[in-house]
Amino acid sequence: MVKGLIKLPDLTRAQWRLLALVALAAGFGSYSLALLPLALTQIQRGLAIPAEELGTISAIIRLGAAPAFLFALSADHFGRRRVLLLAITAYLLLTGLTALALTPFFFMLTQFGVRLFAAVAGILALVMIIEEFPNEARGWGIGVYTALASVGGGSAALLFAFVDVIPLGWRALFLVVLPALLLVGLWRTYLPETTRFQQQQTNHPSTHGLRAWITPLATLASAYPGRFVLVGLVVLLFNLGGDAALFYDPTYLQQQHGWRPWQIAALNLGAGFMALVGSVVAGRASDWVGRKWTTGAFLLGMPFFIIAYYQADGWRLPLFWSGLLFTSIGAAVTLSALGSELFPTAYRATATGALSLIATLCGAGSLLVHGVLAQVVGSPWLAVTLLALLIVPAPLFLWALPETNGRPLEEIAPP
Repeated sequence: MVKGLIKLPDLTRAQWRLLALVALAAGFGSYSLALLPLALTQIQRGLAIPAEELGTISAIIRLGAAPAFLFALSADHFGRRRVLLLAITAYLLLTGLTALALTPFFFMLTQFGVRLFAAVAGILALVMIIEEFPNEARGWGIGVYTALASVGGGSAALLFAFVDVIPLGWRALFLVVLPALLLVGLWRTYLPETTRFQQQQTNHPSTHGLRAWITPLATLASAYPGRFVLVGLVVLLFNLGGDAALFYDPTYLQQQHGWRPWQIAALNLGAGFMALVGSVVAGRASDWVGRKWTTGAFLLGMPFFIIAYYQADGWRLPLFWSGLLFTSIGAAVTLSALGSELFPTAYRATATGALSLIATLCGAGSLLVHGVLAQVVGSPWLAVTLLALLIVPAPLFLWALPETNGRPLEEIAPP
C-alpha cells in the first residue's frame, strides 16, 4: 500500500512540463493570497484603516473569487491556455500594484483583483491537469500541484518575518512578485492548450456572441443536473461547515490558550509540511482506492478533528490541528478532482468554475453564520464545533455519483 502511494506515475515529458508550469504559477498565486492575512496588522496601520471598516474590506476582498466563474465559463469558449495566461499576468501585476496603495479603497480594489485572477488560474490549472494526465494519475497530479502551490504560501510566511526591518515594510512583500512577470514569456512559449479542448473545437466549433457564453452553462444545467446538484451539496457542506474553523484557528490559539505570535508562526511552518503530505497522499490514494471512498474518509475525519481541536488544550492542540489540516487539504484535493472529472470537456471549466463559486459563497457564509451562532451559544469556539457537524452528512451524497478514478474522461461523462 505504502509503495503504491509513493510510486511516481509514468508521465510523458509534456505532462511533467505542464505540471511544473502550472505549479510555478500557482506558487506565485498562493504567495500573493497569503500576504493579506499575514500582514493585515501592518497594512491596517500603514493605510490608517479604521477598525470598524477592516472587517468590511476583508469580506469584500474575500468575495473576489466569486466572479472567477465568468472567466472559467469563457475558458470553454476561448480555451484554457489563453484565459490562464491572462489570469497569471493579471494577478502578478495586481499584486505589485497593491504596494502602491495610498488609500484603503485602492488596496481593496487591487486585492479583490488578485483574489479573482488567482482563483481563475487555480480553476484552469485543475482543468488542464485533469484533461492532460493519464487516467490512473489524475488524482496524483492534482495532489502534487496543490502541494507545490503551498510552497508559495510558506515563502510568504518566511519573508513576513522580516516585515519590520526591510525597506518599505509590507509594501516590499507585494513588490517581490513583479519580477515574475518576466516569466510570462516562458508560460506563453511552453504551456500548450489541452489536447481534449483542441479536439472538442475541431469536432464542435464554438459559437460566437452571447450564445458562446450561455451554451456551456445551459448544457451543464440540462445534461448532468443530478451530478452537479450532488457534488454541489458536498462542496456546500464542506465549506459552510469547515471554513470558520480554518479561519479562526490563529485567533483561537491566542485568545483561548494565550499562544504568542512566534508559537503560531512555528505551527504555520508545520502547515507547509502537512500541506505537502496531505495533498500528495490524498491524490495518490484516490487514484488507488477511488475518489468517493477517499473523499468520504477525509470528510468524515474533518469534523472529528475540528471538534477535538476546539475543545483541546496543551500538547493535544498541535496534534489535533495537524489532523484538521491533513483532512481538510485531503478532502479539498480529492473533491476538486472528482468535481472536474464528472463533466464533459465542452463545459468542464464551466462546471469547475460553478463549484468554485459555491465554495466561495459558502466560505463567506460560514463566517456570517458563525457570527450569529456565536452570539446564540455564547462562545465562538462552540459555534465552530457546531458548524462542523454540517460536514458529517456530506459523504452520503457521494455514493450516488459514479466513481471516476482510472476511467477515461469520455467514459465518465459522454458528450
